[in-house]
Amino acid sequence: MTVEIEQFTCRSDNFGILMRDTATGTVALVDAPEETPILAAIARTGWTPSLLLVTHHHADHVEANLALKERFGLRIVGPKAEAGKIPGIDEEVAGGDTLTFGAQTVRVIDTPGHTAGHVSYHLPDAGVAFTADTLFALGCGRLFEAGPEVMFASLAKLAALPGATKVYCGHEYTLSNARFALSVDPDNAALQARAREIEALRAQDRPTLPTTIAEELATNPFLRAADPGIRRQLGMESGTDAAVFAELRRRKDSF
Repeated sequence: MTVEIEQFTCRSDNFGILMRDTATGTVALVDAPEETPILAAIARTGWTPSLLLVTHHHADHVEANLALKERFGLRIVGPKAEAGKIPGIDEEVAGGDTLTFGAQTVRVIDTPGHTAGHVSYHLPDAGVAFTADTLFALGCGRLFEAGPEVMFASLAKLAALPGATKVYCGHEYTLSNARFALSVDPDNAALQARAREIEALRAQDRPTLPTTIAEELATNPFLRAADPGIRRQLGMESGTDAAVFAELRRRKDSF
């Protein structure tokens, strides 16, 4: 069972996602950053959504909720822990819950850190995950509403997904993330090669997503806190993985 995915830019660097289950023709949106580009994607594809999966409450992910609900009669699903901040929410979900999307099962994964109730959505049969502002290509989200130990645990859940899982993130941050990653993991040949690919893609104004879990495990420093090279670079050979992660996030905040 497969899904078709239309990824497109919203606002300045957000990604919008329109997703169609091929078995049933059912269509969903993942987050609603901006109405106009979402409507353009719907017109371009001819896919009319009946479901909106919301990852977290930040305005750049829910701005168009009510307008789209009024236009399409969407069922809006979002994190229970942030339900009071999700405009138009119809169904509250938390980690361990499952949803039906056409012929697909959608697993909800609690991934707090960027916000206190952030969730990610995993479609195991289709081999895709939507991680919004928790896991980025070569990075992770800023810690606005929880500490580093919380985000570290959230990333571990995502890192445990099958390596071939395609990961769709909330923003096009990969080029700046690559530059930071090279500063803390300079001898990583896989990272060096990936950074060159990213430079070429962005020079052509092409997206760097989706990524995969396997690619992130090989190159994303926030998933590599146990790596001896990164630990040497930070001078934290004897630190815990969680402490190394916290130092990486601290450095990225001021990079």
